[in-house]
Amino acid sequence: MPLALPLATPGDPGSELTAGQDGDALVRRSVLPGGVRVLTERMPGLRSATVGAWVGVGSRDERDGHHGSTHFLEHLLFKGTERRTAMDIAEAFDTVGGEANAATGKEHTCYYARVLDDDLPMAVDVITDMVTSARLDAAELETERGVILEELAMNDDDPSDVVHERFAQAVLGAHPLGRPIGGTPETIRAVPRDAVWDHYTEHYGPRTLVVTAAGGVDHDALCAQVLAALGTGGWDVTTPQAPVGRRGDGAHAGGAPASAAASVTVHRATEQANVVIGGRGLTATDPRRFALSVLNATLGGGMSSRLFQEIREKRGLAYSTYSFASGHADTGIFGLYAGCTPAKVDEVTRLLEQEWERLANDGITAAERERSIGQLSGGLVLGLEDTGSRMSRLGKAELVHGELLGLDESLERIRAVTAEEVRVLAGELAAQPRSMVRVGPFTG
Repeated sequence: MPLALPLATPGDPGSELTAGQDGDALVRRSVLPGGVRVLTERMPGLRSATVGAWVGVGSRDERDGHHGSTHFLEHLLFKGTERRTAMDIAEAFDTVGGEANAATGKEHTCYYARVLDDDLPMAVDVITDMVTSARLDAAELETERGVILEELAMNDDDPSDVVHERFAQAVLGAHPLGRPIGGTPETIRAVPRDAVWDHYTEHYGPRTLVVTAAGGVDHDALCAQVLAALGTGGWDVTTPQAPVGRRGDGAHAGGAPASAAASVTVHRATEQANVVIGGRGLTATDPRRFALSVLNATLGGGMSSRLFQEIREKRGLAYSTYSFASGHADTGIFGLYAGCTPAKVDEVTRLLEQEWERLANDGITAAERERSIGQLSGGLVLGLEDTGSRMSRLGKAELVHGELLGLDESLERIRAVTAEEVRVLAGELAAQPRSMVRVGPFTG
């Protein structure tokens, strides 16, 4: 059976790790001389590949005066380098039928591309050029400032986005994790080009960069391509340096926010009310996260879940209702959501809390446990059928979890969850200070 790939420490320059994976896939990890980490998963028979350039920096890492810079960079790195215009970058991928994009999180940022395996060297060169040599042109920045403000306005017009954003703020308070990833209209309007540049030069470098690729990829060739591209971009990849450590091992300042409870009402002239209740959850590396997955699947993870059956199927009070969880290095959130007619919001809120308390008090049945484990197992396998998911798994294993589990081992950890573990965890989550956020046509 394929074993976990241990990534407990970032490793020294020149270190190598290899682990077989399911389906004859092979994962390799190398630490290059400048501290860049490269992880690949070769998937036999595939003619495509997805490559990602990860920087272990997110919106939580923005200093005062830099708020919104992380999301700004996600946009601006596509706007041109010393070697390429924005049109050159777009044409490079369109010409070969590929696609490129980026994603900003609260703790990391990823720039990625999916192409045919023959076009992987081009993708590596373009993505690396963007990461190392972005111009952050002042005129382009002002243009993109307007684009980002439109993006924020679009999100603010979606009450389901608003309720989740405000919920994170309610639970995490003034902690940096409570800030919106994309910034606010106020911070985006205020952040100057110099602050974005400072954020870029402070956090983007060989020691913070992780390159991951999955599909039809040759590990040694990719390492050589990355080194060459980084050198062309002017980064020092010859001086031996150790990578920056992961969060929680002293590499990043900060800590968990204090527990708090809040009740927030946001007025929107909508036909439907959106409500979320919940509180603090588990960290991303908590060993109980597998029990949390089973808990979440049982409570609100599908059509057979308790929330769906009780609120939608039996009572017809909502079209969409579910539970959710997200974990960070030092804290997490857990919540229950529903969208309903404003006049029914109090009844729906009561049912959300009732089902949560019932799970905490009585636990789950054997049938629910088996059904949830089956749901999670099938979703895990299906979710790893494409190169993008595998590329993302490598990045998160390196930056977040400190280990890469083989598929069989992941399934074993899910199947090992007991009903008692779920009940105890549900009780702990229910005992946390509880926040509620409502968005809709309310006056107070």
